[in-house]
Amino acid sequence: MNNILQLIQSHRSIRKYSDKPVTNEVLEELYKSAQWAPSSHNIQAYSIVTIRNNEKKRKLSVLCGNQKYIESCRVFLVFCLDFYRLKLSSEMYQANIEIDEIENLLVGAVDTALAAENVFIAARSIGLGGVMIGGIRNNPKEVSELLHLPELTVPIMGMCLGYPAQNVWQKPRLPQRVVIHEEEYKTAHIMDGLLEYEEISSDYYTRRTSGERTDGWTKQMAQYLSAPRRPNLRRFIEEQGFKLK
Repeated sequence: MNNILQLIQSHRSIRKYSDKPVTNEVLEELYKSAQWAPSSHNIQAYSIVTIRNNEKKRKLSVLCGNQKYIESCRVFLVFCLDFYRLKLSSEMYQANIEIDEIENLLVGAVDTALAAENVFIAARSIGLGGVMIGGIRNNPKEVSELLHLPELTVPIMGMCLGYPAQNVWQKPRLPQRVVIHEEEYKTAHIMDGLLEYEEISSDYYTRRTSGERTDGWTKQMAQYLSAPRRPNLRRFIEEQGFKLK
């Protein structure tokens, strides 16, 4: 095990932060790390909006589902899928920009996620902690208006960052045999792996909450996926200029 492996495999979500500020110098290194993430065809279809203003963080915390740690973190980053500057690049050469295929939306989302993960790992390597915020997509239109996002941009995820003021448990992950497949997808061991993981994750939540929560991962996922998620998102994406085909 080298230091990088140990860092990646010790992932935890941190939601409480000390008062120590995150300096501009630190942020600059994080942004450099973001820009060296892999990018399909070097399209670099993402942007990062940095939020340090307390009132704006408060508004975002509400829009993201009343997640108070957005308000209390030292800095909040919003990672956006971004084809706006690619449209400008096309206009420079009077070229059409064909962005309405699902493929382009996927490319932009993947580029954005890779940049965000680079930032997160880089931040942890220098002592910061944080948590990813998918709730940035709860109210994408309101978030877009608050951040003055132009057309062809979509907020994909947020990220709270700060110096940790808590030591949290690490959630167990799925057994590798239900995630990793050799040569072809093998279904034979999926169910027994899920049953094993239900026991492991149920025990984790029972111990972590002193018995207040006992349901494991499979039950949680069944409940989570039993209702539509963010049905307003498609309309927002189309209003931003992606006429999905």
